[in-house]
Amino acid sequence: MKKKLLLYFTFILFSVSQSQNTVGTIAITEDAFDAYTLITAYTKSYLFNNCGEIINQWESAYPPGNAVYLLPNGNLLRAGRVTDTSSNITFGGQGGVIELFNWEGDLIWSYLYNTNDFRQHHDIYPMPNGNVLILAVTTMTAAEAIDAGRDPNNMNDTRLYNERIFEVEPVGVDQANVVWDWNVKDHLIQDFDPTKDNFGDVAMSPGKLDINFLNGGSGSANWLHFNSIQYDENLDQIVISSRNLSEIYIIDHSTTIAESATSTGGTYGKGGDFLYRWGNPLAYKQGTPADQTLFGQHYAHYIESGLVDAGKLLIFNNGNGRFPEYSEATIIDPPTTAPGIYDYTPNTAYGPLVAEYSYSDQSTSPSEFYSPILSSAQRLPNGNLLICEGRSGEIFEIDSNENEVWRYVNPVNNGDGSTTNQGNPPPANNPLFRAIKYPTNYAAFTGRDLTPGNTLELNPDLTPCENLSVDDLDLVNFKIYPNPTSNLVHVSATNTIDKIELYSMLGQKIHEATHTSSIDISSFNSGVYFIQIYAGKHNISKKIIKQ
Repeated sequence: MKKKLLLYFTFILFSVSQSQNTVGTIAITEDAFDAYTLITAYTKSYLFNNCGEIINQWESAYPPGNAVYLLPNGNLLRAGRVTDTSSNITFGGQGGVIELFNWEGDLIWSYLYNTNDFRQHHDIYPMPNGNVLILAVTTMTAAEAIDAGRDPNNMNDTRLYNERIFEVEPVGVDQANVVWDWNVKDHLIQDFDPTKDNFGDVAMSPGKLDINFLNGGSGSANWLHFNSIQYDENLDQIVISSRNLSEIYIIDHSTTIAESATSTGGTYGKGGDFLYRWGNPLAYKQGTPADQTLFGQHYAHYIESGLVDAGKLLIFNNGNGRFPEYSEATIIDPPTTAPGIYDYTPNTAYGPLVAEYSYSDQSTSPSEFYSPILSSAQRLPNGNLLICEGRSGEIFEIDSNENEVWRYVNPVNNGDGSTTNQGNPPPANNPLFRAIKYPTNYAAFTGRDLTPGNTLELNPDLTPCENLSVDDLDLVNFKIYPNPTSNLVHVSATNTIDKIELYSMLGQKIHEATHTSSIDISSFNSGVYFIQIYAGKHNISKKIIKQ
């Protein structure tokens, strides 16, 4: 794929470059969003640029457990997996500890939530007030589960996992105060045992969860497998993803702890009951298997204000259990009567009936784009979609026309932290839970040293980035320096320099200097720019990095 950028005159500013790279940056075009990507692999979290060069890294004593976030102040919030035997709660995504590091990599807070009775897993979320939202499993005994209406024939383990979401205020270096709490066990319904308190009409109670709906599962303790929690500050709501039931749920965060255990109270008047659910209406007896739209999904979240499709829900729909097997990035627009109040007709399924947008690749069978586990999708400020195909450790970015504009393959072995040589196949064990791009003007980067370092892969080949620009005509003995820079960029060549133009990543001319061999970029934000240099009939375009 090659694309031209048209300004008031026509020239080829960049071209797509695709090398024979096997790991790291595989391909990049001029339409890739200029940002730094955050991932966690083995015991380290990495922030790297579009060329795969490390901007910063943090090391923990724990492998992923699993989510990681870069905070606006430059701190890193990370979940880790406790690998000792202090908990016998084991399933994919297990964690146990939440850690906070500063930009320099120092551990400044660590909170352990890990015993045989409870364990953090999968996701956490940094709240705007500095608190941390935590997703955790707590255990119910078989007797407690049966007392909650579980059919004993659906109990294949001696306990059942309850999902808890709670908010903590960090205290000291390893303590926390719980300031909000929600448990799914307080919102269960069943129509199996009329002697139990929560006996009722499942079809007419969409705000509650049927404890006997297994979605084809075996009745194991891990019947729900929540795998993400995301928070929307504007609505004060939490979006939950249940992999095993193939549903997403939205709950009210404005409740008190007491209200969250009931069906009343809070901004939306429903306590801790579901405000909205979508993906598998059979779960509340409002559909058939043919109506299922989500299949083992991950990272359901509201698209942020100011972005394309703001206010809609973006979901990585893994496609696990769907035939044919394929994954997709799905956008839905829940019908509302007012912000945060979801339109619902009793005794029907929540809308919409179909997704508003879906990106998939079914050109081959089986699909080359398929990750039954992990994964994420993110809307970027330039309108592109960043997609993390978790199982294979691949991250790629597509534009509004679904053209691929960037691809990166994780070169780190999650088993031992070793990295692969460029040109060798990717490690077999290189999955990624999630990948997030942070724009170069993100607050965390203000005043930081963003000088690119080495790549994650060994023996790197940066040809994809170096060949991003194309020389229209050669300049003799051409040199540009320093690059990266924070102030002046100097150009030297045998030719006399007539003019230097500075362009943003989106092709907008933002500065021009004539009859000079230098250009001052000190007043511009840190990031990637392109300069077009003119000398007589000759001109050349080069990428520069403003620190």
